[in-house]
Amino acid sequence: MTAGRTSARGLVGATLRRRRQVLAVGAWALVGAMPTFVSGQALARAVDDGFLADRPGRGVAWLGLLAATVPLGAWGAKHSYLGVARLAEPLRDDLVRLEVDGTLRRATMPGGGRDTGAVARLTEHVETIRETVAGLLLLVLSFVAAVIAALAGLLTLAPAVLPLVVIPLLVSLGAFAASLPALTRQQRKLLLADEGLAEQATEVAEGLRDIVACGAEDEVAADLAGRVEQQVDAGRGLARVAAVRTVVVSIGGRLPVLLVLLSAGWLLRRGLSEGALLGALTYLVHGLEPAVSSIVGGIGAPLAQLAVTIDRIDTATAPPPASTSSTAAPSPISTTAATLAPSDGDSALVVRGVTFRYRAAAEPVMQDLDFALAEGDHLAVVGPSGAGKSTLAALLVGVLRPQGGTIRWRGQPPELVPAPARVLLPQQAYVFRGSLDENLRYLWPDAPTAAVQDAVAAIGMEPLVERLGGYQAELEPDRLSAGERQLVTLARAYLAPARLLVLDEATCHLDPVAEAVVERAFAARDTTLVVVAHRISSARRAGRILVMDGRETAMGTHEELVDASPLYRELVGHWLDPVAGPTARNPSGV
Repeated sequence: MTAGRTSARGLVGATLRRRRQVLAVGAWALVGAMPTFVSGQALARAVDDGFLADRPGRGVAWLGLLAATVPLGAWGAKHSYLGVARLAEPLRDDLVRLEVDGTLRRATMPGGGRDTGAVARLTEHVETIRETVAGLLLLVLSFVAAVIAALAGLLTLAPAVLPLVVIPLLVSLGAFAASLPALTRQQRKLLLADEGLAEQATEVAEGLRDIVACGAEDEVAADLAGRVEQQVDAGRGLARVAAVRTVVVSIGGRLPVLLVLLSAGWLLRRGLSEGALLGALTYLVHGLEPAVSSIVGGIGAPLAQLAVTIDRIDTATAPPPASTSSTAAPSPISTTAATLAPSDGDSALVVRGVTFRYRAAAEPVMQDLDFALAEGDHLAVVGPSGAGKSTLAALLVGVLRPQGGTIRWRGQPPELVPAPARVLLPQQAYVFRGSLDENLRYLWPDAPTAAVQDAVAAIGMEPLVERLGGYQAELEPDRLSAGERQLVTLARAYLAPARLLVLDEATCHLDPVAEAVVERAFAARDTTLVVVAHRISSARRAGRILVMDGRETAMGTHEELVDASPLYRELVGHWLDPVAGPTARNPSGV
């Protein structure tokens, strides 16, 4: 089934089931358009029966009647908004039901699995659809009500003017309907280009250290320039299609005014009064033209947002594709890796033929990745930004699932291993409001006091505990530095009964000496340790090093990779000061 069709049908069905509520909102929109209907009539009577008839009091009275309808219009508008809100709430329930059903159906089918993005879609995508549908519904009903009020006013006041108005209006709406698919496509293209540029710019900002480390500034700049060019092209395409919008507004909203003015003499000779002519122009200028402008200018972007969001929900909840063997060439794992990797029977962590991509049509972040770690092994993962290091970290602990190949921790998929036994520490440390003790015991609430103190001492956190005022001190995360937050989460992970620890640049805010203390402490726990490294010292401390560059990977010791991997030599060359030796920013070499 075409992506987006399932949720779109469900959305339409959910709306049609509430026809009475939609009609009720439409009725209130008509009440809100009452000042538009009265405006032309009141102005015509004020001119013809009042001011031109030397009866200024009657003219003022008619204008007073027009002013009296303004509160009525506001009352109708208020109830229109309330009606749309009451309609949107059950619509959200229907959307949540569709999302949950799709997620559960995918999870229970062969090849499915736990969907870690389902909650995000429930809170983000469903709300986006609810708000967009509510806005579109209110926009369309308000447009219909305004057009009905204006045409009804013309029919009762100046029927001879109607052909001059209805024909251009129908032509403009037909042209707009014909251009709407192209307008929505271009709006969607621009939206996706904006998101892609923002996402890549964020990745570049977060990975500047890796980019500079591997000398990839020119390549990254060229890639970003391509993204910018895509955005510019999308904007130009939208501008070309949007030119139709200006023509539509001119035909439907402004051409009738011009036609009426050009026909004014003929209309007056046919018996139309001056007041009626002025009232007819009022319907056009203050009723019809704003309505056409609002519907033409306000419907394209919401429809594009709605299409994108529905497509994302359906893509995420669609049945998993049948497993197919990859036809691409396998990634070249070095022969060093084969000689160092233990057999599966001796391994605690086994990665076999793993392939992962974030979207079905995207290039794989990694392909046919293959290695194994024994209990207590220490592996460092290095590579340029975007090489898949953080993705691998998430895969190893079961946060993400590969589309191909298998990952096993002690014979089980990592997502089936109890959380305290597998811990992932990302670069952004999570510290919550509460006592320091509660933060440290988060993964092991019943940890003995001695174990807590040992964890603090092992990672060198005792000075921070003293500065904060002891274990019962209340933490305010925004008052801790990035390095202090990382120390808290590192002590929490050290204390946890975890046998697999993955540190995804979790020490990047520590100085080299503190980082050495932490990594040596974790290595001494006899825990299988995987460290996404950002310093040469982290790589040198590991028993083995995995070099990642998308599909290209190599594994070995530092000395072996210096000889066998050009990328690793390049990384080391940027990490090290070629004249001074160990490092310019880490003179101790720890």
